Amino acid sequence: MKIEIVPVWKQVTPELAQELMAFWRDNKAIGDDAAAAARALQAVCIARDEAGTLCGVGTAVVKVLPRLRQPMHYYRQYFAKSLRGHHQELPFYLRAKQVLQDYNAARERPESLGILLEVENGKIAAAYRRAHEPSFDATFIGYSPRGLQLRVSYFDGAELLPPAPVRGPAVAVRGAQQHDPSRIQPASRRGNVRS
Repeated sequence: MKIEIVPVWKQVTPELAQELMAFWRDNKAIGDDAAAAARALQAVCIARDEAGTLCGVGTAVVKVLPRLRQPMHYYRQYFAKSLRGHHQELPFYLRAKQVLQDYNAARERPESLGILLEVENGKIAAAYRRAHEPSFDATFIGYSPRGLQLRVSYFDGAELLPPAPVRGPAVAVRGAQQHDPSRIQPASRRGNVRS
């Protein structure tokens, strides 16, 4: 299956937000309209099939994990069933990472040092057993409260920032929506890579 990967970071229009909300609702991924509306504004890239139909999305929000005390983009990726099994997960993720890296490189002070992944998909977790996976440049750092692999992938040239204060399981940075990885509502886990 051929897809078009479209960067939309910080450029989500009201029309695209509505399309994303419908996409998640139709795929039974996010049923709560308020949660879907908030998540839509976090879109990094979207995937469209040859007919132009939305079939995938990657989202990110800046979080500070207490063990790292550094801001990271907590990244989630969701594909419609029609896109799963077509080996688009890695190319899509790599494009989204590049978009976030370019955004951070253009800032006077980086918003994040890289990407934080919580791997929900059991097949993906089983396929990636090495502590460091060169194919997506992600390093294992432990398990989430839900027992899922946590991995980080740093942006090129990332330098440590002053340690952030510890305020709980995961804290939001610069007004980003707070998210505790232990409270992710399992919608449809198949096809998901969550950070």
